[in-house]
Amino acid sequence: MINKLVLCGASALLMLSGPAAAATAPNDAQIAHIAYTAGQLDVEAGKQALAKSHNKAVRSFAQTMVRDHRAVNEQALALVKKLHVTPQDNATSEALTKQAKDKARALGKLRGAAFDRAYVQNEVAFHRTVNGALSTTLIPSAHNAELKSLLETGLTLFQEHQKHAEQLAKNLR
Repeated sequence: MINKLVLCGASALLMLSGPAAAATAPNDAQIAHIAYTAGQLDVEAGKQALAKSHNKAVRSFAQTMVRDHRAVNEQALALVKKLHVTPQDNATSEALTKQAKDKARALGKLRGAAFDRAYVQNEVAFHRTVNGALSTTLIPSAHNAELKSLLETGLTLFQEHQKHAEQLAKNLR
């Protein structure tokens, strides 16, 4: 079962798509902030899993999330510094942050296999949502070619994360 908290965060990213998206498409500074925020939130979720899980497969996945999302965020920070762009906070990144804090609290109450399943299910839903927002809104809305390229590279990696999480979720049933 996908947690209601995941759906709240998903709705924040989905606000970026749909018929009104053209009129409210985020600018590059907002896109940079959304992408960085999503990556940082997944780093934090991975750290929580590393602190709580004893399952080797879940721990390995969490280590991958921390490593890969941290690396992409470092590239993003280097790019915004190079471009002299200040990432701009926005309703989407704020909603993602609130949702992640709520989810971390909920996961913090779980133990053992229940935690592992909930963490991995959240990762499936989070990657599905973020990947959808990247492909339908963030990448098409990005004006800077280097930002667009970084987002496209990230999307390819994050699609692999989603597949990995989906397979892990099947194995944890």
